[in-house]
Amino acid sequence: MSDLAGENARRKRAWDAQAHRYDEQFSWWERRLLGEGHRAWAAERARGEVLEVAVGTGLNLPLYGTDLQVTGLDLSPAMLAIAHRRAAEAGRQIDLREGDAHQLPFGDAVFDTVVCTYGLCNVPDDRRAVGEMHRVLRSGGRLVLVDHVRSTVPPIRWFQRGLEVLTVRIDGDRLTRRPAAIVGQLGFDVVERDRFRWGVVERLVARKPA
Repeated sequence: MSDLAGENARRKRAWDAQAHRYDEQFSWWERRLLGEGHRAWAAERARGEVLEVAVGTGLNLPLYGTDLQVTGLDLSPAMLAIAHRRAAEAGRQIDLREGDAHQLPFGDAVFDTVVCTYGLCNVPDDRRAVGEMHRVLRSGGRLVLVDHVRSTVPPIRWFQRGLEVLTVRIDGDRLTRRPAAIVGQLGFDVVERDRFRWGVVERLVARKPA
């Protein structure tokens, strides 16, 4: 098994084990640290045919406009089972698939928007995942990202680096990544970017050039 395949297998086991308590746990973090409006912000910026990478338990699904055609992808079958129930309860027809962010099971240039909220922090190779997002987007398409990132405040950043030693070992969660830098390097034009909560949360919209 390759290193990447092994990392994916570990992530899959971790997320399957956490699926039943994920919503409650992450809701706690959003209320007390990350902020509660970022998922709605991301969904409001989606247009046309939408792919959500790392859709998880489907917390974003009820937030998308009813005029959008949404596909969701996640590594964890247990998380997707909850997403299926959430989509049904919301009366939404969502194409939910098990798959790997490093190798998206779609052709080139087939989506108008790719959304990923709080997902790149846990993908083993975030550069490869963003490259795949670029590939599946049509020219002029939008990439919408929200994630917790390396803080702009030195004491908090130092704390993140120390804590990351544990979080990476437990479930692969990285606290000090900066997706915005990768997005620019891989050919996107960043058109909107904000930082919140002592610089711990970053959200951005980027465009794939025509």
